[in-house]
Amino acid sequence: MLIRIDEASERAIYAQIADSVRADIASGKLRQGATLPAAKRLGEALDINVHTVLRAYQQLRDERLIDLRRGRGAVVTALAGTLVELSGEVRALVDRANSLGVSQETVAAMVAHLGPAGPPPAGNEPIPLRAIQEEAAA
Repeated sequence: MLIRIDEASERAIYAQIADSVRADIASGKLRQGATLPAAKRLGEALDINVHTVLRAYQQLRDERLIDLRRGRGAVVTALAGTLVELSGEVRALVDRANSLGVSQETVAAMVAHLGPAGPPPAGNEPIPLRAIQEEAAA
């Protein structure tokens, strides 16, 4: 796993770390059960404060992409497989939008406008696409 950060970026370092891990999960490079580097070790390797790494890990935990456990560290959850599948669907959506001349920014704004469809599902169960489509049509 390679964590990529750009100190010249306006994006916060913790967000860059979370983005990097999220991208590795979506691409399938990190799978369910994979253990992320210890926050202290990663902080030392990147020459950043351990709390910055912990903030990134907490964000990923809040997204249910990793579990944080004493003694085991940060472990990728079963949601990783769903993210890989969803990544393919998002790629198809972006490709379709491009073929229609719709910008990625417009697609992102459309997705953001939809917002959450209520509380997240229990456990790591994905929200069925049909439910999202039905709610969008309502």
